[in-house]
Amino acid sequence: MKVKVHWIIDGVAELDVDSTDEAESIVEAQLKQVIAAAPVLTETLGVQAIQGNSYLPGSEEDGDAQ
Repeated sequence: MKVKVHWIIDGVAELDVDSTDEAESIVEAQLKQVIAAAPVLTETLGVQAIQGNSYLPGSEEDGDAQ
């Protein structure tokens, strides 16, 4: 019997950087390294994409995002 499992890994990284773009770039690069180093993620677990969005502390956390 074939069964599909849709899964999500959720996380929040906190970095000391000069911009939200820099934070996204750093996290993206690190996640790409992890995925490349662990082929089981793509070959067995079916990782197809990573997605993230940076925000300043307090803005998204408090629901005050605009």
